[in-house]
Amino acid sequence: MNRLKKYIIYILIVLGGGISFIWGLSFYIIDTTSDEIYSKISDLPISNTVIVLGASVHSDGKLSPILRDRVDTALEIYKSGRAKQFLLSGDNRRNDYDEVSAMKNYLLERDVPENLIFTDPAGLDTYDSMYRSDYIYKIPNAIVVTQKFHLPRTLFIAESIGLNYIGFPAKHKYYETENNLIRREKLANLKAMWEILTKQTPENMGEENPVNRF
Repeated sequence: MNRLKKYIIYILIVLGGGISFIWGLSFYIIDTTSDEIYSKISDLPISNTVIVLGASVHSDGKLSPILRDRVDTALEIYKSGRAKQFLLSGDNRRNDYDEVSAMKNYLLERDVPENLIFTDPAGLDTYDSMYRSDYIYKIPNAIVVTQKFHLPRTLFIAESIGLNYIGFPAKHKYYETENNLIRREKLANLKAMWEILTKQTPENMGEENPVNRF
């Protein structure tokens, strides 16, 4: 029994340390990126590109509420003159699932010229999207749009790989899955730190396709 108690205490100490590290990392990432997140479109500096990070789309090709809010916010930024073009980065690994085309069609339906819309179908996660935006699309500076809870990790990755990006939160609404996404974000910070420290290269790279330089 004494041995079992010691084992249980040891496990609790390890788990407690792990939880403390996860929370500490989350606070650190939020703190170090806070100055790069803007709350008013009118305060945004003019940037080359607004990057929209992908999220789920429905089987009929319609954007999920989370993704629609991201694209609508990016559209507002573009219409304000704060960004000159779009990079839509998302998942298109299967023929029957295409986040980037769904986003592009949504913008085309709202009269955005096609030559101002670039798409990255291999933005499979946040790290890949940030890495490829530089390596493939050669974006000199950008405004990244995603939900508020996702922006700190996104900008932390961008800054860690030397990118001159700022962030703007998508219109805030309450989503049914929001609490789960916020909890998941803390674990995703660990993955991001590993990718940065090990200097990961995305599996899907392809040829360079530089965006317009205005």
